Amino acid sequence: MENNNININVESNFIKERSSSAVPIYLFSYNIEIYNGGTEEVRLLSRYWHIKDGNGHVEEIRGPGVVGLKPLIGSDEIFKYSSYCPLKTPFGVMSGSFQLKNKRQGIRFDVLIPPFSLTVSDYIN
Repeated sequence: MENNNININVESNFIKERSSSAVPIYLFSYNIEIYNGGTEEVRLLSRYWHIKDGNGHVEEIRGPGVVGLKPLIGSDEIFKYSSYCPLKTPFGVMSGSFQLKNKRQGIRFDVLIPPFSLTVSDYIN
């Protein structure tokens, strides 16, 4: 998804060895790539996540930066990071946004993170 010349790519994976249907806990990793296709440096200030599990339970998470960082992303640069999401169901959906700030102009703007699935491969038909 592209917003203000910022492109967000997401890939998610089920982590079987850290999950248990008996508990139940299903752990997913997700890898984020943020590409700055603009001409100005931007700083990632905060994140917002909307997480919906297979039972329709919604959790919202807000916080500064990502994985303890507030990275400065230069023009034509990519910032990558990975994190985790535990669910009580074998499938769910995440979406959200990042708030960034144009370093030179000081203008803050939100970039949407497109919805992506968190799915245990055995549940895909």
